[in-house]
Amino acid sequence: MTVESPVAVRIRGIVAAMAPQPPEKLADTHRLIEDLGFDSLRLMELTVVLERSFELPRYRPEDLMGVLRVGEVIDLVTGTLASVNSGEVTA
Repeated sequence: MTVESPVAVRIRGIVAAMAPQPPEKLADTHRLIEDLGFDSLRLMELTVVLERSFELPRYRPEDLMGVLRVGEVIDLVTGTLASVNSGEVTA
């Protein structure tokens, strides 16, 4: 049995709550735009909510390029948290 990270569970909850077209069960493979109905404005709102919820430094647009699926959002946030906690990134 795989134990899920509390951070990943929290991120999924935020994404599901903000998704214009939330699925019955959110999967890491769901595409933010095509499957969940996010548009560019809603994606920026999601970014701000994640930054504030996890006390992250602001993401640059180039950091967000290629983040297309829920699993990639989780990877981005958990990677940023690891960098912040190790002192590699300053907020």
